[in-house]
Amino acid sequence: MAGVENRDALSVMDEKEQPITREYLQQDETPESIEAKKKEAALVKKLDRFIAPVMMLLMLISYLDRGNIGFAATQGMTQDINLKGSQLNTAVSVFYIFYILAEFPTSILVKRLQFNRVIPAITFCWGVVCLCTGFVQNFGGLVTTRIFLGFFEGCLFPSMTLFLCNWYMREELGVRVAYLFIASALSGAFGGLIALGVLYMDGVRGWAGWRWLYVIEGCITVIWAFMCIFLVPKNYETAYFLNAEEKKIMRQRAERMEAYSGGSGHHGKADIKEAAKDIKSWLHGCIQIAVVTILYGFGTFLPIIIKYGFRYSTQQAQYLVVPVNLWGAFVYAVGAYLSDRHQTRFLPLILMAPVGIAGYAILLASVSPAVSYFATYLIATACFLCTGSNITWLSVNCAPDGKRAASLGILLTLTNIGGVVSGQIYQSNAAPKYTLGHAWSLGCLAFAWCGWWVVRAIYARREKRKDIKIAQGYFMPEGQMYTDREPDFRYQT
Repeated sequence: MAGVENRDALSVMDEKEQPITREYLQQDETPESIEAKKKEAALVKKLDRFIAPVMMLLMLISYLDRGNIGFAATQGMTQDINLKGSQLNTAVSVFYIFYILAEFPTSILVKRLQFNRVIPAITFCWGVVCLCTGFVQNFGGLVTTRIFLGFFEGCLFPSMTLFLCNWYMREELGVRVAYLFIASALSGAFGGLIALGVLYMDGVRGWAGWRWLYVIEGCITVIWAFMCIFLVPKNYETAYFLNAEEKKIMRQRAERMEAYSGGSGHHGKADIKEAAKDIKSWLHGCIQIAVVTILYGFGTFLPIIIKYGFRYSTQQAQYLVVPVNLWGAFVYAVGAYLSDRHQTRFLPLILMAPVGIAGYAILLASVSPAVSYFATYLIATACFLCTGSNITWLSVNCAPDGKRAASLGILLTLTNIGGVVSGQIYQSNAAPKYTLGHAWSLGCLAFAWCGWWVVRAIYARREKRKDIKIAQGYFMPEGQMYTDREPDFRYQT
């Protein structure tokens, strides 16, 4: 990025060489500016009607298809295909190994390959794989389908996150990324309802109910993939739901986003190098390993924990997961809204993590099934919000957009190490206590809580250094790559 002319409003100089600050811009309340703000607010609401729901449904369906193994296990899959020992746990973990392998290259390549092509294609592929899982006969078949499911789903989340970054300003991203994790929470609720329904299909056409679960959800995914061909726009210039005036506003927003992030839309080795040498990419990534261990372990094994740990029936295990996941979605929605409204990423994380820690502490104690079930609500209070907010915190604090993509790629690659771990900590022979799983999860939340204090201290130290540079009259050298380390880029904390 060349010169200060392309910088954010913080560094642009007026004719008298006085800095135009955000406070100055906020004072510009002319009728024209007020009308422009109203039109932009209306545009954002329109994006929330046409962009966000498509991404939410993709997230919901993907979590349904990966998490239904927990419901299938409670309905007799382990006996029907003769799984022994820790083979179920292996099938859960192998999904995330190939998920990891897919995420980083997807983060770098998806914008070049175009979102409107990649997203429908990968959705169709994992839908077919999910459908085929209904026909597996042994452990080998189950592992094979989980490998392919992991690879194709691994391409999805970085695609959706970067897609949202191309449509929303960074101040708007918290709630929109929250939509994805709200959808993941809702998938647990819908998954429980669907599993309860197919429980009554057991024996239809000679098939076990769990096989119908995979076939039905696989067909839903394939149908949605074909719809995404028409629903996922190539860019705002070709978006079917925007009129000429709205496209003009989108161009202005794109210019502001590029001016602030210094992004050109082209990702190269320099972006990857910047992301790799920035410690915040790795700190957020290590924290994400911990919180994702909880999210995936909780999401996948909750029906099993309720049935075998709390001693409820199979039918009860299917429907008792529904309100827990609905509560998690509600808490995250409120937390993300307040986080965006007050432009703080740290407070929601630091306040909610101890609630989840208390939930796991209760599960480790000798209490009644009712109290143990109450503890799952405490865990849901923390696990969805902590996982999604940590990703948002990193994404809004990276520039240019190539570095953001690479940083998210690093984070998401590290993230699913937690998925591999989550598949191993809830062993079937550990019922009904599941001591290792609950204790490990408690430790993960405590680690994340401490890590966020470290991250906040790093951001605060960098902001002080930027203030010193601004006071000294610093200007970025001509030809130097613009990054979030420049003084006019302000971190959100």
